[in-house]
Amino acid sequence: MRWVTAALGLPLALVWAELLAGGSGLRNVLELRQQLGTQVASNNAAVQRNQRLQSEVADLRDGHEMVEEVARAELSMLKPDEILVKVTRRR
Repeated sequence: MRWVTAALGLPLALVWAELLAGGSGLRNVLELRQQLGTQVASNNAAVQRNQRLQSEVADLRDGHEMVEEVARAELSMLKPDEILVKVTRRR
């Protein structure tokens, strides 16, 4: 009876050893889950950035208001009949 227990216990011990320490074992699964979580977060950020850029491109294609807003903010452009007044504080 003892040899039957030993004969069945040895393969069971080998399976547990492979599960815990082997190349496709528990440690590897946990590392892959962590990598998957990091990649999912990165993908979600990229999707949000792409949606924002697509919206901006659509605004630039469809409306002149967005072009005017960008020109005013980034290039300090004025309409022909406008006067630019800058107010600065004295120290």
